[in-house]
Amino acid sequence: MRREYRLRRSRDFERVRAVGRSWAHPLLLTYAYARGDQRLTRAGVVVGRRVGKATIRNRVKRRIREVLRAKYSTIRPGYDLIVIARPPAAFAPLDDLSAALDQLLDRASIRARSTAAPEARGNEAPS
Repeated sequence: MRREYRLRRSRDFERVRAVGRSWAHPLLLTYAYARGDQRLTRAGVVVGRRVGKATIRNRVKRRIREVLRAKYSTIRPGYDLIVIARPPAAFAPLDDLSAALDQLLDRASIRARSTAAPEARGNEAPS
């Protein structure tokens, strides 16, 4: 993800965790905070030590970032997001991570509405 699309400062992460709302899935946990402006949506990925050793954590981070990058155009602007990996995410297929993030974004109601989205989701090629 490009630099302007990422949460980078600790205080930004703390604000989203303290003020934002959260939604859970067995693979991922998402916090969302509406900043109240129409600038870019920023996202941060957190993978704790419970997920695995450093190589596994880094792989999970890369996979979640890739899923976020692919879905970024469907997210409404003006939000700060944190996506936290849960231990089962370490061995989950990319399609499962993508479906989990879809569910969380829909439950958070931060997906941009599009008439073509449901049809496009069914026609994606497997990764």
